[in-house]
Amino acid sequence: MKKNKRLTGILATAALLLLIPFLTDAPWSLFDFILAGVVLFGAGLAFELILRTVKKFEHRIALSAVALAALLLVWIELAVGLFGTRFAGN
Repeated sequence: MKKNKRLTGILATAALLLLIPFLTDAPWSLFDFILAGVVLFGAGLAFELILRTVKKFEHRIALSAVALAALLLVWIELAVGLFGTRFAGN
């Protein structure tokens, strides 16, 4: 039961984060919201997978840091094009 509560909390947090640009009238298209949802929910599910499968605390911290860094790098690339890929924003 505890695992399901944690997953629900993670997904609810991702949904609340996705509401911020919606409520502030950010100039996002429907595709932007869908892509942001995929990135946020994917990161949330990655964290849940790490927490469910990795038993050693130090490994959990390290893998969670890697997942967080990946989330931030993808988000930054999609927003401003830090690396100049074809997925870069304007």
